[in-house]
Amino acid sequence: MISFPVAKINLGLNVVEKRSDGYHNLETVFYPVPLKDRLEVIVNANRNDNHNDNRNGGCLLNVTGIKIVGDVQRNLVVRAYQLLKEDFPQLPNVTATLHKGIPSQAGMGGGSSDCAYMIRLLNDMCQLGMNDEQMIGYAARLGADCAFFILSSPAYAEGIGERLQPIDVNLHGWYIGVVRPDIPVPTKEAFSRISPHRPQKNCREVVMQPVETWKKELVNDFEESVFALHPEISAVKEQLYKMGATYAAMSGSGSALFGLFRENPATLADTFPDMFTFTSKL
Repeated sequence: MISFPVAKINLGLNVVEKRSDGYHNLETVFYPVPLKDRLEVIVNANRNDNHNDNRNGGCLLNVTGIKIVGDVQRNLVVRAYQLLKEDFPQLPNVTATLHKGIPSQAGMGGGSSDCAYMIRLLNDMCQLGMNDEQMIGYAARLGADCAFFILSSPAYAEGIGERLQPIDVNLHGWYIGVVRPDIPVPTKEAFSRISPHRPQKNCREVVMQPVETWKKELVNDFEESVFALHPEISAVKEQLYKMGATYAAMSGSGSALFGLFRENPATLADTFPDMFTFTSKL
């Protein structure tokens, strides 16, 4: 069975307070975009008696496409399988093939999406009978923004990103241009430089206004510290505005940036020849 995990962008991202457990409470709007990975899962022919399968906890993962950092067998796709296996021991041994089209360490949720789509895929393929709420519960245990990708529909998020409310924001007809500089921004480092505070206007309110108003009011709190460390990332945002973006921002803690355009930014790849780029109509 095959699925196509999507990426997300953050429409506003405010770090409002530090929690007693060391995490931070956020306010953000998650919006899905049609930049995708490809995830295929097949049941192994010999099912539960393969030595290699057992050594890998029942899920063997192969990764192609954009390179990812870290031990492949600790990938969230494998961890999603292992989490479900604890409660659904009938899950057969599987081989998963993940083709990465979403860049890593970009703030676009690629790994989180892969994990959520693995949960959805296993639920369908193995007839586990979980509803959306149950799948969201499992996804939230694997990462702050994993839960969003179970439904992959626009949502306002609070807490560490796991408390979701549907939001009626629609960017249909806009063009998106994504640029990912070859500069990884570790999430832990990005958070360490943040001074939590509440914005004058909640991002949930701002995104209900015309996109033309967002430039002045819709803020990603990570930009200040990340741009200070990596002015090259700030320069990409400036260039997106020069190309005609109505709104441009960093997604998550970076380093990917996106611009929303009325017209197709057809020269994006030529403008940023040494960086990952993606364009699409929303």
